[in-house]
Amino acid sequence: MKVPIEVEDEKNEATEPEVAEPEPEVPEVEEMDPDEERARVEAAKRAGAEQAERELAADASRISAERDELQKKLADVEDQIEAAKKEASEATERMLRLQADWDNYRRRTAAERLAEKERAAEKLVTNLLPVIDDIERAIEHAGATEEDAQLKQFVDGVSAVHAKMLGVLAKEGVEPIDPVGEPFEPLAHQAVGRVEDKEAFDETVAQVYQKGYKMGDKVIRAAMVTVTYGGPKRPAEEE
Repeated sequence: MKVPIEVEDEKNEATEPEVAEPEPEVPEVEEMDPDEERARVEAAKRAGAEQAERELAADASRISAERDELQKKLADVEDQIEAAKKEASEATERMLRLQADWDNYRRRTAAERLAEKERAAEKLVTNLLPVIDDIERAIEHAGATEEDAQLKQFVDGVSAVHAKMLGVLAKEGVEPIDPVGEPFEPLAHQAVGRVEDKEAFDETVAQVYQKGYKMGDKVIRAAMVTVTYGGPKRPAEEE
């Protein structure tokens, strides 16, 4: 068996010679005049200072604008606060007025209800007074007749009813006006006659034809009386 034998190529490739790169040229440093160098440094300083001044001016302008904007916003907020305070004050005043109106209405309503109640009670008492007068006249007439056991028992029963009725009226503030021997009072007494009496003080109630009644401080019916005259003047009461 034949083995292939590699044959080295005898032809050698030609190698190109290496070429050295040229070294960079170093610029020659030109020596500068000291005065010129100082001038350039001063110019650079001035340029830097001017740039800094421009930047500071720009910053100052921006800060001033921001300050003006903040002041405007602050003024707007202050106006809003004042408006809110004014609105709150007006609301408080309205609330106080409403509260005062409500209190006045409540007091007025209570007073009207009380007055209506008093008027109703006064009307009822006024309607009962003639009945009381009739009972009193009946008792007085029965007492003037001859004594009888059954009649006396009947009169005692009527007197008890009369007393109960006066007690009920007394609970409502009703009091009788029976001014015998008292000074005549035009606001509480109605003079229906005059009686000469030199021993009694002048203008003294001599007799009561019909009792009067008052409810609280109000006279709902004046007493019908006779008044004396011809006597001495009543001495003035000490204060």
